[in-house]
Amino acid sequence: MAAKATGGVQSVERVFELLELITEAGGNVTLSELSASTELPLPTIHRLLRTLVSLGYIRQLPSRRYALGPRLIRLGEGATKQLGAMAMPQLESLVQQLGETANMAVLDTDMVIYIAQVPSPHAMRMFTEVGRRAHTHDTGVGKALLAQLDDDTVRRIVARQGMPTPTSKSHKNVESLLADLAQIRERGYSIDEEEQELGVRCFAMAVPNAPTPTAISVSGPVQRVDERFANRAIPLLHKAAQVISTGLNRN
Repeated sequence: MAAKATGGVQSVERVFELLELITEAGGNVTLSELSASTELPLPTIHRLLRTLVSLGYIRQLPSRRYALGPRLIRLGEGATKQLGAMAMPQLESLVQQLGETANMAVLDTDMVIYIAQVPSPHAMRMFTEVGRRAHTHDTGVGKALLAQLDDDTVRRIVARQGMPTPTSKSHKNVESLLADLAQIRERGYSIDEEEQELGVRCFAMAVPNAPTPTAISVSGPVQRVDERFANRAIPLLHKAAQVISTGLNRN
């Protein structure tokens, strides 16, 4: 019985290793690419992939590449809803103390997806629909998340998704983005300086030790979200990120 249990646990670990490798590769890979990324024997990889395909968690494309399957969507949606719900008290506290909209987002493959929001009480306020996907290079939360990654990974994400420029202040090339990320790593938070929408400024911070790359932010009109606002917001964001991290890692 003990040997079977150990084998079963090992199989589960291997399945999740393959799923994570496919995710890190941008969502689809070849069998040979997977084999080069893991020490698992090729027959084991092939057997596990066949099982995942039969269950709908992996798809085999006409090109023979393997891609993440539709059954993962339901699992992911359920997990992100719970993550957002857990963070709501901290987002509400940020809005109460700062008066501007607070958001939470996670890295979903190569894009940001917003999973929770508490709106500002002001009539003129920033609004992002929960569930919206956005690029990483021109959003506060996106840059906070990219700053947690190494430069080569950032380059691959940008190569796959491109760098649209919604405003004249958006990053136009990867070197400009990497320079910004170096500053973010040094100071511990990111700034969306009207890069997503003219007239809107955002301060964002990654949640440390989150099981999936996660960030929180506060944003609003540049007239209100200024340097004085930043001096108040950054310590509050840091405290909220730490509380959320503790909640996520509580056994």
